[in-house]
Amino acid sequence: MATQLKNLSDFSATEIPSAAAYRFGIVVAEWNAEITNALYQGAYQSLVNNGAQPQNIYNYTVPGSFELTSGADLLLKNINLDAVICLGCVIQGETKHFDFICDAVANGLTNVAIKYSKPVIFGVLTTDNQQQAIDRAGGKHGNKGDEAAITAIKMAHLAKSIKT
Repeated sequence: MATQLKNLSDFSATEIPSAAAYRFGIVVAEWNAEITNALYQGAYQSLVNNGAQPQNIYNYTVPGSFELTSGADLLLKNINLDAVICLGCVIQGETKHFDFICDAVANGLTNVAIKYSKPVIFGVLTTDNQQQAIDRAGGKHGNKGDEAAITAIKMAHLAKSIKT
């Protein structure tokens, strides 16, 4: 596996614009809360560490990853945001439920981004087991929440750059 020994959240080789001028929404699934709370902490801290003002970060929870799409849609409909970060965790089980949820969330978030012409960031872990989720929520592979936040900053910056 290519990521077996790699911290995926290492951004030392990339330039990250300041987040000071942007407003962010973070939608967090309550399902698999141990994992999603760690993702949230990573995302929030990365935003703040890169200049985002705490008062410009709007955090909301939804029951599960499937509801991330509705959460992102509601935020963009009601709050002037530059990007929305969606954080969830879907762990493979014994049924096809995993496939349906992962596909629906990916397509749903893409559709919300297109609907509002705003970055909607897919920070959803889709793992085979709990350990893989732990490894990607602050464990040996970094924190997907960090990655989602950096992506949100970069995409908000890109959107602003294109407009000006």
